[in-house]
Order: sequence, then C-alpha cells, then structure tokens
Amino acid sequence: MKRAFTLIELLVVIAIIAILAAILFPVFAQAKTAAKKAAGISNQKQLGTAVAIYMGDFDDVLPRNDDCQPGTSLNPALRNAAWNPTGVGCVSAPYYNRLNHYAWQKWVLPYTKNLQIFEHPGRTKLDNTSNSTGFRQWTDNGQLMGGYAINLALTGALNTYNRSLTALGRERNSWLGGNINAIPDVGRAMLLFEFSHPDVNFAPVLVDAINDPLSSQTVYPMAVREFWGRWFMKTTGCASAASWNGSEITSTPDDRIAFAGGVIVGHTDSSAKFYPAARFLAETPTAAEYGVPNAAGSGCGATSGTYRPGTTPNRNINYPFWGLTAN
Repeated sequence: MKRAFTLIELLVVIAIIAILAAILFPVFAQAKTAAKKAAGISNQKQLGTAVAIYMGDFDDVLPRNDDCQPGTSLNPALRNAAWNPTGVGCVSAPYYNRLNHYAWQKWVLPYTKNLQIFEHPGRTKLDNTSNSTGFRQWTDNGQLMGGYAINLALTGALNTYNRSLTALGRERNSWLGGNINAIPDVGRAMLLFEFSHPDVNFAPVLVDAINDPLSSQTVYPMAVREFWGRWFMKTTGCASAASWNGSEITSTPDDRIAFAGGVIVGHTDSSAKFYPAARFLAETPTAAEYGVPNAAGSGCGATSGTYRPGTTPNRNINYPFWGLTAN
C-alpha cells in the first residue's frame, strides 16, 4: 500500500521552497543587474570607438552638426514620412529628419551601423510604450532618449539649419575649441554618459553671459555638483529654482535614475567605466568652486539645453573629469 504525503509534510516542503526562493531571488536580481551593467559598459565602449573613428576622419574634431535630410529618422517607422525642408520634420515639430544634438546619434551612426548600442540595457527599450514622454520622442520625433547622452560642452553644438547668420545661439562653441587635442586629460574627461531624462539626451551647458547676445556663443560644461546630485541621489525636498542649494540632496543613490547606483561614463579616449553616483559627484565641482552660485531653472529635476549663470565659470580648478584643469 502506497503512503501519500500528509498535509504537514506538504506544508513543510512549501515552506522550504519559499525560504529558498526568498534567499535566491535577490541573488538572481543582482546577477541580472550586474549583467545589464556589463552590457551597458560594452555599449558605451563601442560608442566611444565610433566617435574615435569619426574624429580620425575629421582631423580630431569632435562631432557636431545641424542639418535636415530626408529619411534619416532613427525610428524606421518615420523614414518614409513626407519631406519638407522648411516645414514639419525639419523646422517644426515633429523633428524626425533633423540632425542636431537632440539626434546626436545620427552623427556617429555611420560608424556603428547598429542602433541598439545607443540603448542602455537596464533602461527603457525602443518599443516600451509605457515610457510616456520618452516614448513620444521616439514615435513622433524619431529621437532616442533615456539611454546615453553626449557632453555638448566638449563637442559644441550648432543651431544653423534654416537660420540667419545673426540668429541668437546659432553657434555654440566649446570653450576648448571642439578638438580632442585641446582636452587636458582624454583618459578622464567625460564625453558620453548614461542619462535617464525623457526629453534631453545631452549634458546641458553653461553659456558665457558675455557672449550671450551674439550669434556665436561660448559654452562651458554643466559641472555643478548640486545640479547632478538632484538627478542621481535621493532628495528630501526641492530647493528654490533660483539658486544652487544642495541641502536637500542625500547620500543615497536613486536607483530609478542611477542604474545600479551609478553612471556609466565614456571618456574621450574611448574607454568606458562605471562610476558610483557618489564618485561622479566627487569628480564634479560645487557651484561655489565653479563660480556659478545662481542660475535660473536649477531647481530639482530641472534640465534644459542651456543655462545662463550671469558670469563666466571658473576654469582654473582641477576637475579633469569635466575638462577643467588648474593652470
């Protein structure tokens, strides 16, 4: 006669399975995060290599461009959209054929031949319909957000397409000239980094107030610890939008934004490295050190293309991560 399991024995087995699951699931989650981080570093490395090849073809000049060409949307679904060089798709939304810094991936896409490496494996995928704003950027503008970003302070940026020679902000030139040979420490300077913002895929810049009225402007890096602290760390509130107040920033990374507690950075020598959020901030000067104590729109979560602090930043400080080196 076969003996069946008793209820007590079944409950014991279920309890053992539950205990093992409670122990192993966090381990599996950590392994999955580690794998995505490793894949993200690999992607960043490949992007850095693509930029290096680009510079090899253009006399060591970092990429920047502003143009509009038919069929160039990053989103394949928009490549057959109507072509209007002075209307929708180029100079009015949605900007699916534009080749400016909001679509900087197009600058180096000929060297990657692969759109997927512009994605961060631990972040939103191209087909993730739950990514509200970022998803609309993809479906409407054909622009890829929420993955990797480029440091425009090193490359510079143009806003020249279909604009007059005297248009404000037509040329935004890097304070280092946009040439890799002018960067003091290429092995430490940040050119690319992962950034989860749904509308901006580049590091904002500071515009020299002296050059502000001119069509040709000089831009400096957004090297403000308080600014980035609000992105990568948890906060206890939100300071006034009119000042760089870092009192609300905690020392705990916000894993919703700082994947695995940090940021993958691509240096100008094409190397890639994972920086814990605290290390990223330590490589960044405070607003007081940088000489930009006030900037409108610098409150919690604020990000736009440019900031005008009303003064030229202090470049004579030793933060090679941002291309700043004391004389």
